Formats: sequence, structure tokens, C-alpha cells
Amino acid sequence: MTFLPRARARRGIAALTLLATALLAACAPSEPSGSDGGGSGAAKDTLVVGLPGSLSSLDPAVEGGILNYYVAAISAEGLLGVAADGKLQPAIAESWKTPDAKTYVFQIRKDARFSDGTPVTVDDVLYSLDRARDPVASPSTASYWPELTVAQTGAQEVTITLAQPNVTFLSTVTNAGALWITSRAYGEKHSPAGTSGAPGLGSGPYKAVEFAPDSHATFAADDTWWGGPARYKTVRFDFIPDENTRLLARRSGDIDIALNVPLDQVDAWKGAGDTDVLFASDHSYVGLQLDQDVKPFDDVHVRRAIAHAVDRDAIVTSILHGHGEPALGFPTPEQLGAVVGEDEANSLLAGLPQLGFDLDAAKAELAQSSVPGGFSAELAYPATGPQLGKAALALAENLKTIGIDLKVTEVPIEQWITSLDDETRGLHYTWYFSTTGDPGEVIGWYLRPDNPYGYRNPKVAQSLTDASTETDPKARVADIIAANTQANTDVAAIPLWWGQAATAVAHDLKVDEYTPYLFLGAWPNAITVR
Repeated sequence: MTFLPRARARRGIAALTLLATALLAACAPSEPSGSDGGGSGAAKDTLVVGLPGSLSSLDPAVEGGILNYYVAAISAEGLLGVAADGKLQPAIAESWKTPDAKTYVFQIRKDARFSDGTPVTVDDVLYSLDRARDPVASPSTASYWPELTVAQTGAQEVTITLAQPNVTFLSTVTNAGALWITSRAYGEKHSPAGTSGAPGLGSGPYKAVEFAPDSHATFAADDTWWGGPARYKTVRFDFIPDENTRLLARRSGDIDIALNVPLDQVDAWKGAGDTDVLFASDHSYVGLQLDQDVKPFDDVHVRRAIAHAVDRDAIVTSILHGHGEPALGFPTPEQLGAVVGEDEANSLLAGLPQLGFDLDAAKAELAQSSVPGGFSAELAYPATGPQLGKAALALAENLKTIGIDLKVTEVPIEQWITSLDDETRGLHYTWYFSTTGDPGEVIGWYLRPDNPYGYRNPKVAQSLTDASTETDPKARVADIIAANTQANTDVAAIPLWWGQAATAVAHDLKVDEYTPYLFLGAWPNAITVR
């Protein structure tokens, strides 16, 4: 969340609930998640959401932070969507089928309209698919797309044919993945969109009417939405990077909801007056990524030294206040558990090779390295993730005792996202929020053959290739665990923790189905007045 971007630190589509849906060539529930037509309980005109940072773009394809996804979800749709339970559901495509492992056929609904009143046409879908795969137009998400061809195969039909089978492909065409459908006319006139002058055009329940990057974004109800009336007349996102200011805004009633409440301030938020704090696993993975194209991180002894200097148990206890657990690998227990069961998931993760907290071992590894006298490095973290900063400072103290000088730097979320592309830095934070329950989502991004961190291992590459084509869910989990086992052995990354999200909500509001997927759909319709 905050919230980490999906490309290069990215979020960040539904365990094998999603996979199973895909393989069944499903036609998911006909009503959007949280939709009841905006009827009962809609006694409030404006819903105000306080975000812990600013957005530089309303287009997730341009700026891929998870907050961008949450904001875009109320106005922009993909071919499919993700329901609050993580299952795929119809969006611009009212149904779909998979005749074979490489072919995906979508029926485009006739009743879909953009918020300017124009119909959503097959040509608009084809344009949006091309735009989504263009690295210039969609720099944050273009790499999510496999090699494929797209064609209109009927009056309201679009067929996508993959070069190679990919069992999780359907997640890519959701607005929680890498597709936000807009009209060809709007897109060709406004490039880039998502700006204050051109905030975007979508087909969801709300339309962007105002965007001030350092202040707020305002959305108005769109009465053209195929899913029915929106619950609120207006949804406003206020960008409040200072946590004390955001807390005061809730106390004064200026905001109704606060996303990503700092875990060390939960008690203060609970005492903010008529405020509830909700917790849920957010399927987030936090870790350290070590760029092996940058010295001295190409040295496994350096990577082992850093790994031994991480006290994950202390981080979870003292910094996360128990709202999370030490990460043993890339997939979360919930993601694996949805496929193989909770006990088996915990057993598989516990079996992954680990380098525990041991400063003597860390010192010994550094002594065997190419830099036995130590070295200096920098680790940046986003201002929206204070827990990342505290964990980095704790690590810096430990590293100092073995001769490594780690400079910890706080930067605005927009600057941090940009810094992830800095190839001169060898040490990066990974803050990835899975938007599906797919256990291969995170590892598939970070350890793919063309990953940006210089990690190359043929065994891992083969395991991930096998996982992308394996249709048996349990066999696929075995491939993912095999890749993670080798990656841990190589110290390709240093897992830190799997997290929880805390959301503060005014007591007079009720949130239906508070799950990791809630904010990836038409979520204001799931928030009612008590």
C-alpha cells in the first residue's frame, strides 16, 4: 500500500480461487462486488477518504502504487474484476471462456458506457489492450503482459491468444491487474491521462472530476454505470502525508476513512472519537531486494551477512506490534493455504532454507566476502511506510556492529517509486501488495528471468516456467516452493514480514466484507451508514 507499487516493488491477482475460476472458463456473479444498487443505508452524500500520501497520476499504468489502484478502482474497469472474496467477476466482459490453455474469449457487454455517455465499443477495448501493453503509455504495468495477439472475433467478441499457456492470465485483464479500459477518442486526445487537466475516462460507478496532485482527487457518481446507481454522490480522496494531521482530520470529522493506518498509532486512532480500526491480512510481502548487478551485492557472503543481521521476530513484535508475521518466503501463508490447506502451507514455508538472526554469523560471512572491512550503502523507504523506516533503522544498528554503514533515507512515496528504477543502488525495499491470492504472484515478478535485480538461476527459471503452465493447483504450488527454496539458498532476496492492513472508519459507517480485495472493486458501495 503505503503501499507499494506493482512494478519493481509492485503490488501489486485469487489464490487458486482465481486460478480455478479461470480454468473453469467461468462466468462469475452478475452483480459487482458490494453492489446493491446504492439503496439502503445511503444517507450520506459525500464519503471522504484520507490517504497517507499524494498521487502524481490517477492512472495506475503510469504510477503503479497500490493507492493508485484503490483510487482507480471506483472509476475504471477491466474486462474482468475481482470480487471481495478474490474471485473473478464480470466487468466490461459480461462472460468469458477458455477453449484451450492459450485462448481467452470475452463477450463485451452492450450496456457499458463511459462516464461521458459514449458506449464502450469493441474498438475501445482493442485500443485499451494495445495501450496497456505499450511500455511508453503504460510504464508501470506493460511488463505484466505476456506475448499475445488480440482480435475481434464477433460483433461483441474479443479473443486473446497467448504465445504460451499461462494459467493466471485472466488476472491481467482486471482493473486489479493491468487493464483499465478507456475510449480510443479520449486516449488519443489525452496522452498521458491521469493528470489534473485530463484525470481519465472510465466506465465505473464514479467519474474523476477534479485532481490536484498535492491536495485531493474528487469523483462524482456516474449514472451511466451498468452496475446500477452509486451509493454516494461524491467520493473525495484527501492526500494527507503527515499522520498527525490525518489523525486530527478524523477527530474533527473531516475524513470518514483512513487507509493504511500506521500500526504504532493504532491506539491513538481507536481513541480518535467514534472511530473503529479494522484489521485484515493484506497479502503484503516486505523484504530486501539485493541487486546482484551492483557490487558488493553480487557476493553471496555479503548477502548472507545482511540476512543474518535481520531480527525479524523483533520487527514483528516491536515495530508491527504483532500485526504481521516473519516472512519465510515470497508467498503468504494465506495464499498457499487457499490451495493446500493451512497446515500444509505452514509446513511448506517452514521447510524453506533460512538464515536466522545471528550477528556472529553475519560478521563471519562478511569476513569471507570481497569487502571484509565493510562498506557503505543506502536504503530508501517511502514516507507512507513508517514501519519500513523503523525496521531499516534497526537493521542499520545491527549492520554497524559488523562494519556495514547503512544510510536510511525517507522520501515521498512518488520519489520512492521512481528510485526503484535506480540501477546504481544495490539495496532496495520490496513492499508488494498482492491483488490476488495467487501464491506465484510475487515470486513470479521478482525472480522472473528478466527481473531487474540481476538474479539468474536456470533452476528457478524452469520452476517458474513450470508453475505458469501447470493446471493442477497442488503441483503448481510444488513448483513455486521449489523456486523459493533455490532462491532462499542463493539469498536472492531477504524476506522480512508478511503484513496486515489497518483501516480507520468512522463509527457511523459499516464496511461489508472487509477483505484484502475489498478496495479493488466498486468499494464505496460496500460502505453503508449504520
